[in-house]
Amino acid sequence: MLRFMDWSVVAMGCLLVLMSLGSRWWERTQVRKGKSPDQGMRVFRTWFPLLLGLGLIIARVPGLLLAPHSVIMVMDTLNGVLSVTALILVLRAVHRASRARSPRTLD
Repeated sequence: MLRFMDWSVVAMGCLLVLMSLGSRWWERTQVRKGKSPDQGMRVFRTWFPLLLGLGLIIARVPGLLLAPHSVIMVMDTLNGVLSVTALILVLRAVHRASRARSPRTLD
């Protein structure tokens, strides 16, 4: 049962990666039609699901494929780097969005 749950986490990671790629494709088709891309939401629509999905995949696949311990440690380190990168991207996007919404005063 636990092995099934591990593979379901990998499947969810694959779905997030596919959703991210689909979102990127959709954005490109909208730009071709003449609409302006929403740069602020790109992080949440494209990059965040991609990084989260890759993190889910990297966290489970080496253990499920019975990889050596050194490979698992390298993948865990890469997963940590992906997590920090996703956190930084989200914090930058939130900061930009909050700065854009706040009223500007002229002193």
